[in-house]
Amino acid sequence: MSTLVMKFGGTSVGSLKAHGQAAAIVLDQKKDWDRMTVVVSAMSGVTDLLINGALTASQGDDQTFQGIVEQLRVKHYLVLNDLLDASGEQASIRASVNQYLDNFAAFCQSIYVLGECTPRALDTISSFGERINARIMAAYLRQLGISSQAVDSTELIITDNKFQNAVPIMDLTCKHIGNVLVPLLEKDQVPVVTGFMAATESGVTTTLGRGGSDFSASILGVCLKADEVWIWTDVDGVMTSDPRIVPEAKSLPLLSYNEVSELAYFGAKVVHPRTIQPVVEQGIPLRVKNTTNADHPGTLIVHNPKMAKNTVKAVTLIEGLSMINVEGRGMMGIPGIAARTFAAVASQGASVLMITQASSEQSISFLLPMENVDSVLHALQEEMAQELERKDIERIWSKDNVVIVTAVGAGLRNTPGVGARIFGALATGDINVIAIAQGSSECSISLAIEAKDGEQAVRQIHKAILKDAGEYINGKAG
Repeated sequence: MSTLVMKFGGTSVGSLKAHGQAAAIVLDQKKDWDRMTVVVSAMSGVTDLLINGALTASQGDDQTFQGIVEQLRVKHYLVLNDLLDASGEQASIRASVNQYLDNFAAFCQSIYVLGECTPRALDTISSFGERINARIMAAYLRQLGISSQAVDSTELIITDNKFQNAVPIMDLTCKHIGNVLVPLLEKDQVPVVTGFMAATESGVTTTLGRGGSDFSASILGVCLKADEVWIWTDVDGVMTSDPRIVPEAKSLPLLSYNEVSELAYFGAKVVHPRTIQPVVEQGIPLRVKNTTNADHPGTLIVHNPKMAKNTVKAVTLIEGLSMINVEGRGMMGIPGIAARTFAAVASQGASVLMITQASSEQSISFLLPMENVDSVLHALQEEMAQELERKDIERIWSKDNVVIVTAVGAGLRNTPGVGARIFGALATGDINVIAIAQGSSECSISLAIEAKDGEQAVRQIHKAILKDAGEYINGKAG
């Protein structure tokens, strides 16, 4: 029995037209699949508004969230008034919208009084957009003749209590999904599940991190033993680069799990970085498609695709970074310096995106978001106070306004000369490289570059490395 899980992102269900396109896709695919589950995000921009209302309330502003309530009421009314028949479920869904927005206002009022917005409260508040949108989409599918039911993923996905970025407990999650979703699927219903949100074992709402609806779909796909998981977005699959930087960027027809994991981690925004994790273990194919161009095949992501001619598939960019450097001739041969360095970084909750170390052991360099720099520098100086005093470590300093440019492709591991071509392309553009790192997967090379040269570096590498990959990029992967 064939099973498909499809996720529609915020732009794919963000307007009247988008809802219509998404529903048409569900109708079309329902003919080909025995069982189908749909995961929806909030309408585009809604989660940001909800969070803004909560945070401004915590700062003593009792006006902004009230304005947001009315803004969200109008945004959802515009869709449901035209989407749903007045003689059908329009009134009941409008009542649901009002109830959730009233709850949002009540939460914000409490936050305003307390002067504090906890991560737990923020998770509950930021989940309202998905709850509303799932009910609108399920009602519209019913109106089109598809038996459908909105399901809050708080009933399905069970996590730890790490609010804002919760980790699923997969055995409990699969048990809940089996108890709640499978009976609906056996009745030939199409469940419309809220993305992004989940719950602890005690039923407290959590979220999977921003962009977590992709992750939700992947989790459901694994627990339902789906044949495929499809991510619907607003571009024709995974691109060779960000088309805002490289206008000639093309869609990639085929990628490996490793390649798309590297792309997601290093800045490609089409797939959430954690999405791949559950499907890899089960070998479930993942497909990324465009809601506005549904006939385009998009990008198929599988375990071990046939090697294409091009060694590099795509080039990505992460901005807003700083490089921290720990330097000193006295570091050579001293055990534990690296461990203490990164323990200090971890104590500040900072995420390290790239690490390099000189073979002489005289320096360790790593990149992290600029907003973490001051706290991390302070933590490192405290941790290494004795070494600094003895001059074993001469200085700990940061270089701001750095970006990471990453070339990704499974062919990197077996192809000589790729590095020379990358550096030749950068030299042609008169671009200096500050640091280099290659992952153990050998399917990416990352370069730290000054921010002012970042976009030009992406264009130079894209032009030089991908120019001979025409057949693959144009959809003739061999």
